[in-house]
Amino acid sequence: MDVKQEQIARPSGWRVFAGSVLLLAGCFNVIWGLVALFNPRVITISTGELVIWDFKVWGWIYIVVGALMAAASVGLFMLQPWTRWAAVVFAGLSAVISVVYFPAYPLFSLLMVILDVVVIYQLSVRWQDVA
Repeated sequence: MDVKQEQIARPSGWRVFAGSVLLLAGCFNVIWGLVALFNPRVITISTGELVIWDFKVWGWIYIVVGALMAAASVGLFMLQPWTRWAAVVFAGLSAVISVVYFPAYPLFSLLMVILDVVVIYQLSVRWQDVA
């Protein structure tokens, strides 16, 4: 009996890890942006060292970048070739945006930068094409 089995390409290893961390960081950004939009009093700034235009502007920036990161992570899980570099760009953009909040929220900003750097590392150094 000759049984043919199709090989289905599935994400594994570092691709799953990078996609998961990217999705997590994107969700954090969307939540942060929604808080800035709908309840800006929660985001209190006492230092005066923060470079910011308006909380609504930053809220929308965070929501857009977070949504793009989440979309890129879904693309990574679907093995789309373009999402590798898109995810690197969005993670880098998220890290740069997080640096702006560093004087006011050092722990959250540091967490986001670390997550973004891990994603960039995994997608640039530990990448293996699906055969």
